Amino acid sequence: MCGIAGFWRPGPMIAEAAEDEVRGMARTIGHRGPDDDGIWCDAAAGIVLAHRRLSIVDLSPEGHQPMSSRDGHRVIVFNGEIYNFQELRAELDRGGGADWRGHSDTEVMLAAIGRWGVRRALERMTGMFAFVLWDRRSRTLVLARDRFGEKPLYYGWSGSTFFFASELKALRASPAFRAEIDREALALYARHACVPAPRSIYRGIRKLTPGHVLEIPEAQLNRRETVPSQAYWSLAAAVERGRSQPFAGSEAQAADALHALLGGVVKSQMVADVPLGAFLSGGIDSSTIVALMQAAGSRPVKTFTIGFREGDYDEAADARAVAAHLGTDHTEWILSPEEARAVVPRLAHLYDEPFADSSQIPTHLVSALARRHVTVSLSGDAGDEVFGGYNRHRLASRLDAWGRRTPAALRQAAAALLRGIPPGAWDAAARTASRVVPSLSVHRAVGDRVHKLAGLLGAADASRLYEQLTSIWPEGLVRGSGTAASDWLSMDVPAGLTSAESMMFRDTLGYLPDDILVKVDRAAMGTSLETRVPFLDHRVVEFAWTLPASFKVDGRRGKKILREVLFRHVPRELVERPKMGFGIPLDAWLRGPLREWAESLLDEARLRREGFLDPMPIRRCWTEHQSGARNWQHRLWVVLMFEAWLDTWGRGLTG
Repeated sequence: MCGIAGFWRPGPMIAEAAEDEVRGMARTIGHRGPDDDGIWCDAAAGIVLAHRRLSIVDLSPEGHQPMSSRDGHRVIVFNGEIYNFQELRAELDRGGGADWRGHSDTEVMLAAIGRWGVRRALERMTGMFAFVLWDRRSRTLVLARDRFGEKPLYYGWSGSTFFFASELKALRASPAFRAEIDREALALYARHACVPAPRSIYRGIRKLTPGHVLEIPEAQLNRRETVPSQAYWSLAAAVERGRSQPFAGSEAQAADALHALLGGVVKSQMVADVPLGAFLSGGIDSSTIVALMQAAGSRPVKTFTIGFREGDYDEAADARAVAAHLGTDHTEWILSPEEARAVVPRLAHLYDEPFADSSQIPTHLVSALARRHVTVSLSGDAGDEVFGGYNRHRLASRLDAWGRRTPAALRQAAAALLRGIPPGAWDAAARTASRVVPSLSVHRAVGDRVHKLAGLLGAADASRLYEQLTSIWPEGLVRGSGTAASDWLSMDVPAGLTSAESMMFRDTLGYLPDDILVKVDRAAMGTSLETRVPFLDHRVVEFAWTLPASFKVDGRRGKKILREVLFRHVPRELVERPKMGFGIPLDAWLRGPLREWAESLLDEARLRREGFLDPMPIRRCWTEHQSGARNWQHRLWVVLMFEAWLDTWGRGLTG
């Protein structure tokens, strides 16, 4: 796991000046690679590459980057891991002519590209990666990203320079970079709490689409032509293959097949020359990964959990029970509110693009805990997207069934009835019910959930349903923006999917890479910790799409098939409970210890002076939140994280 940066400035340049410039860029992402650094420059071609290394496989100098191929034709900077590099190396050996210096996956990647070409090599690779390669013979720059976007890669023009880097802060470190806010991207951020790919917050800078490769010949770069990236893997194609060749066995047989496949994937991702462990929340996803790790290894797996003193947000006891059953070497940290809130001032620097998933706080803290003991941690992320674990997937399944037998007029009447009772009244009723029936499981913010449900009942189709479920601020908050469509909402979904499957498809291509994987990458790499996500092995995802929807989710349960795999290792009663999520008591913090900080950022005069956001709806939400009339924590966090980002990165900013 590493960080990469560089630029291509057409025409010859002074090598020493270019190296100083890129060294400053790489220094800003030193947290991604504290173990080694390197620079390669071709002054005549106008290109310079920089690398920061977190040593995981082949700790020797033979793993140093930038790395040149044996024939000297190609130079690469690479961030990530290729899990099947040993198999690829053996295949290259069988073809003859391989001459190895070390045993790093980077060297194998270079050899594979030399033997098979970029696209065919990418199709053979299993892993998480982003890389930039300069082909000295063809004078072509190549950028590529893994199938699901586990590793980040930004690129684009600023002035006369074509930049690329793992994080935006590296671009801001170059004196040649001109930062201008893209207001359309800002509007999408307000809707989704993150900036969806392929946009970035800066005009002219893009995120490379997951599963894509971008090849730019020198002639096109000199003319500054827009070159479209090309897909080397497609989820839509995987879905179509799965539907044309569906799994033919029973649900029990499917569980057998998934158990074998996922077990092999987990074992392959446990290869490292440094200490390795896993996050453990005690939920279905992380417990499954840890159980399979424990089954594959000969020593207790190191597992890590954080908990909160606020009982509604604390999963530490659940994780502790799973760890005890599996026999892991378990470490937990019960956070005080002060320890958790201390992260808030650092978020805008850690996430150098506006980002407002509040679970970024506990994710960063559990990463910091793990990094004290290990360098690599496996996680259970993506189980929800791949196997139907979100509440919205179950809700969509219910609404599909209900909608087929309920007239639209009746649905709209039910929605009006639900909306007619204020959220606070629903919350009070839920609290009363929990006191009367202590065994009753009551979700947080019941009133807001009921009002959201009311909005869903009248949704015309699965696309509108998804839009309502994933939108935070409506259009109009960002001044000077149009109505740019998010890829989350405008993407082409394969025909014939259920509403739940349609949401899973959108989640995998949108919410997962733009929110979940960004959250985990920045939170973990901010502590120099590598994370690995076994559920995102493309073979697991492709297998999941061969299964009937009923094997994954129905109106009552999600991740059905995954639960059956887990129950072979962990008793059902240890993990069967309502989905909690990785949350913090943000609503209460904004009314209490974070109130003064938030008030300063939400000051009406400040908002008007900046000219980005309409102050009126923001102030209305703030007033209603403080009174307890509504829980607007998510809307307010979106604005607060943008304002904190402006405080950190606003100098020299235009737009």
